[in-house]
Amino acid sequence: MKRLFSSLLVILAAIAIVSCASSGGSFAAGSYEGVGSGHGGEIRVLVTVSATRIEKIEVLQSDETAMLGDAAFKELSEAIIAANSTEVDAVSGASESSVGFVAAVKDALAKAGVVLSAKKGPAKAAPVVFEKDYDIVVIGGGGAGLSAAISAAQSGARVIVVEKMSMLGGNTVRATGGINAAGTEFQKAAGIADSAESFYKDAMKGGYEKNDPALVRRLAGESAGSVAWLTSLGADLSDVGRLAGASVNRAHRPAGGGKVGPEIVQTLDATIVKTAGVKVYTKTRATAILKDASGAVSGVRVIAADGREYDIEAKAVIIATGGFGANNDMAASYIPSLKGFATTNHPGATGDGIAIAEAAGAALVDMKEIQTHPTYAPGKEMITEAVRGNGAILVSKEGSRFVDELATRDVVSAAVLAQTGKTAFLVFDQSIRASLKAIESYVGLGIVVEGESLEALAARIGSDPARLASSIRAYNGFVAAKKDAGFGRADMPRAIASGPFYAIEITPAIHHTMGGVKIDAEARVISASGSPIVGLWAAGEVTGGVHGGNRLGGNALADIVTFGRIAGSGAAAYAKAAK
Repeated sequence: MKRLFSSLLVILAAIAIVSCASSGGSFAAGSYEGVGSGHGGEIRVLVTVSATRIEKIEVLQSDETAMLGDAAFKELSEAIIAANSTEVDAVSGASESSVGFVAAVKDALAKAGVVLSAKKGPAKAAPVVFEKDYDIVVIGGGGAGLSAAISAAQSGARVIVVEKMSMLGGNTVRATGGINAAGTEFQKAAGIADSAESFYKDAMKGGYEKNDPALVRRLAGESAGSVAWLTSLGADLSDVGRLAGASVNRAHRPAGGGKVGPEIVQTLDATIVKTAGVKVYTKTRATAILKDASGAVSGVRVIAADGREYDIEAKAVIIATGGFGANNDMAASYIPSLKGFATTNHPGATGDGIAIAEAAGAALVDMKEIQTHPTYAPGKEMITEAVRGNGAILVSKEGSRFVDELATRDVVSAAVLAQTGKTAFLVFDQSIRASLKAIESYVGLGIVVEGESLEALAARIGSDPARLASSIRAYNGFVAAKKDAGFGRADMPRAIASGPFYAIEITPAIHHTMGGVKIDAEARVISASGSPIVGLWAAGEVTGGVHGGNRLGGNALADIVTFGRIAGSGAAAYAKAAK
């Protein structure tokens, strides 16, 4: 009886502890590991708890895109610790990473015998305090906005960056292929002869001559300077490859062919942190451009993280909010056939900056020029053009090659949509996989199908084995002959002959909006009457005219950094003169 009574006491005590822990009252103090599945694969965390609270959350392992993961995990950790609960909202723009991270924390807490109930987060946020008078407000914290802010600060300006999302980076952090530049030191070291004139001609041809020549000449002429500037800030852009539409290798990326977007954003973010005179506010959405009695820009109206509306005074404003590729209603209003299309864009690319610029009197150009990217793994991720640039080909579900893989994106997208089921397969071998680090992230996502032989690969993707093998043999023959007699592909860097062999199913998705706010070669915003709006600049995908009817891969990053720098230095000079 005594033993039974003692056992009952132990059980009751355990129930009391679990019950108390379940309501957030008493934890088994210690540190516990947990595992969850994010966008890029496994997320492993170490959660430290005291007797009553979650004290610390550390990320031990993550394959998430660095900038996205770091920002999302930081925000989620702070929210979980503040609420002492895992019932927190996902970070917008990083939903899969958020789900995986929270699952990992829950797993760790479960190992500690803790099952937290829902808890409300902190009460109302404290009011945001903005300084009264800045030199420049930059709207948008992607590649263009960060480049503009740093450039302006380097010119002596006091700058505030407002970003509506929870994290910096925008679409830039998702970029993979490269940043185009002509005449760089990296090209010269690799024996690549290139020039601003060649860059200009390729961009104009790729854009069907619809581009603004003055903008393209400025872009081409200062592209090498943009790569040198990023390199001076610490970016690794030493690897040079080729993307579709380029006549030479000019796409700069990290050594080994790593993803270029995270490299650029991490470099800019690290620079912002140590740059005097720059303040950054996330979860802060601009709603209007303010003007004084003379019509000159005088600041920005925002809704801050505390939910309140504020007017931020400034001598100049730079709009760098990106395009509207994630706003399907807006895209379909210009091209109805795009209704329902998937997008490669981050959720914040909704065209807000275009709307507030137009309300401030800005002219818009090329709004019907919307680009689809031909290689999007449905529901997962855009597959960088560099995979094709490094030698991959496209085949139909039946196993036949059907297009010049390095034709412009609109041409390749149309060719894919003409295939059975409106999808195709990107096919490559081990030598191509080894040539490009970015491919490893696709393997981690589980979207790469593997076969030891072409016949085995065909069986796994449902293609005709004989037809797929025949297509590859024909292509390899073209590589050996240095002439693509099938589809006229100009650059064929290697044969597809080294097993294992791989395939990724792809389809087109909305990728880039070439239209937007009209600017001149100084990145000044042009009004509907044709004159610059005093005190207003814009840079990046929010603008139109740079890319014409079709953007070449690698030119977007060149655009955002080059015109971001131009806007930053121009606005800083204006602000200094206005003091």
